[in-house]
Amino acid sequence: MAQAARVLWPSGRALAWRLGGSPAPRLPVQSRAGFAGAAGGPGPAAIARKGSRRLLGRAALALGGAVGLYYTARWHLRAQDLRAQPSAAQQQLNDSSVIISALKSYLVSGQPLDVIITYYPPMKATNDQGKEVTEFCNKYWLMLDEKEAQRMYGGKEARTEEMKWRQWADDWLVHLISPNVYRTPAEALASFDYIVREGKFGAVEGAMAKYVGAAAMYFISKRLKSRHHLQEDVREDLYEAANKWVAAVGKDRPFMGGQKPNLADLAVYGVLRVMEGLEAFDDLMRHTRIQPWYLRVEKAIAAEALQ
Repeated sequence: MAQAARVLWPSGRALAWRLGGSPAPRLPVQSRAGFAGAAGGPGPAAIARKGSRRLLGRAALALGGAVGLYYTARWHLRAQDLRAQPSAAQQQLNDSSVIISALKSYLVSGQPLDVIITYYPPMKATNDQGKEVTEFCNKYWLMLDEKEAQRMYGGKEARTEEMKWRQWADDWLVHLISPNVYRTPAEALASFDYIVREGKFGAVEGAMAKYVGAAAMYFISKRLKSRHHLQEDVREDLYEAANKWVAAVGKDRPFMGGQKPNLADLAVYGVLRVMEGLEAFDDLMRHTRIQPWYLRVEKAIAAEALQ
């Protein structure tokens, strides 16, 4: 406490003077009249005693203010610390598929969200590169009872199909994006030009991001191409994936979810949406059969947003 008072003393002293309505004391002007006690004024000893009492009073007031500020600050920091501590029921989610599954389960079932999250426990694992990663159990499964599942899916096959293609989007489709949008130096530059333009970078930082980022991602895309065993022309893998998805949806329904997009439709759409505005996206729309489905999902999302 004493240390806090010493630290806060200058500001506490100023605060005390302001609260008392008197200006901060200054050093007395050493005049001959003052030393002589001219004009019948008090002598030097009386002035010193009066000044000492006033100074002690102000010091006490300042010390009290400093102590009050110290305890106020300590209480404030303690309150922040308590708010920052997560409860045992809270769990941080970093996986987008788990977040979607949990939110959809909440919207359909109405169960408390903190309860639903416990159905997706994290599990540590080691990937092919020897790096420790966190996986979540049941990440593609919605936590619904039989009546809710029947009302939403109409049957077990539809539920299983949705899970299968959501996982396909995560395990395969998403890995085709970087090798395709950064396929050549020119495409890498065009991609970062789009990023810089939409991100409203400054002139210098925009140029650095564009050229350094494009060069880095071009070489990274080559590593990803090798890691995922893609064809020499990675566009072929992208085209095959798109046509495979269209075949799975079929001709008898507008979406995999039937008359409305389900979570698999939204997962595939979300992955492809990342490429909009780039050469890879234009090639995809032009050389595959996916465009009608893509436009239907886009329209359905826009209609849902207006409701």
